[in-house]
Amino acid sequence: MVRTPASARKIVGLGFLPEEARHGFLIDVPKGSSASEMIYITEHRGNDLDHLGVRTVEIPAPNDPSLRVLIDRNRWLALAPAFWAEANRRLRANGLPLAKFQKNPGNPVPVHPSLGKELCILCWAVEDASPDDIPNALHNWEALAPEERWWLYTMTVATTGQATQKGLGWRKALRAAIVDNPFVKGEGLSPKARRELLGHSQLSLSL
Repeated sequence: MVRTPASARKIVGLGFLPEEARHGFLIDVPKGSSASEMIYITEHRGNDLDHLGVRTVEIPAPNDPSLRVLIDRNRWLALAPAFWAEANRRLRANGLPLAKFQKNPGNPVPVHPSLGKELCILCWAVEDASPDDIPNALHNWEALAPEERWWLYTMTVATTGQATQKGLGWRKALRAAIVDNPFVKGEGLSPKARRELLGHSQLSLSL
């Protein structure tokens, strides 16, 4: 099979390929600068992917099954630049265009499903944490291999994946593991070693 060069593939947002995608996430940042305004992240499949991020979408209801994350602007701005840097590193490694981080993007930002899962894990971990704890959370999140983040997403979304299910089950466990766990550089297994312990993952996407 002949693969289409990355330069010829239509890509929007953070690695989202609208002509190929069957799954994706959407980050919607409200206009303005109020610290209390909420950024929301939704997950989409099938027909929901049509024109994802191009059109203006309605704000989903709190109990909408597609709504994964509601996080205030202060916490979002504390974590988003680091997430964007990691996402761009992965996009570059896969020959895909980079996406500049914007505090107030004009439209919702579509996100590749692998990256979207990893973003949800980070947001869920810090959604009720003090902003002062976010740098430690970022260190711990960055120390995880992508496969570990995907696995954590799968486990969490199965039981407590709705935006309103804060502080329950796996959501509570994520905070303990990522926020409250002290980060000590150089200690513990490396991401490569942990990836080998995971064995052959069915999640083969390099993104």
